[in-house]
Amino acid sequence: MLSIKRIYEGPDLEDGYRVLVDKLWPRGISKERAKLDYWAKGITPSTELRKYFCHDADKFEEFSKGYIFELDNNEASVEFINLIKDKLNEGNVTLIYAAKDPHINHAKVLKEWIEQKL
Repeated sequence: MLSIKRIYEGPDLEDGYRVLVDKLWPRGISKERAKLDYWAKGITPSTELRKYFCHDADKFEEFSKGYIFELDNNEASVEFINLIKDKLNEGNVTLIYAAKDPHINHAKVLKEWIEQKL
């Protein structure tokens, strides 16, 4: 199963393989507490797109389109998809993010994009 989860919720056994999908390290979280298996900096939204979005719900649809375009044109995406596919064959994979809103964030867009690719 592929899921997303805020890093501030903390790890649990159901998470399986934990992948941080933020470009910047989350505030107030130590590497020990994060219990991550991988940090996927290469597939995060560009700085320009992230700054444009600024977690504004009115910009989420446009942000999503831009992020999908970036993912579709990112060389790192192929390797990332293959990693996720391999890890899903072994068990659960959880995409870890720090954004406050669970409904409008890049991890949600990334999860949906991965599911379409698989």
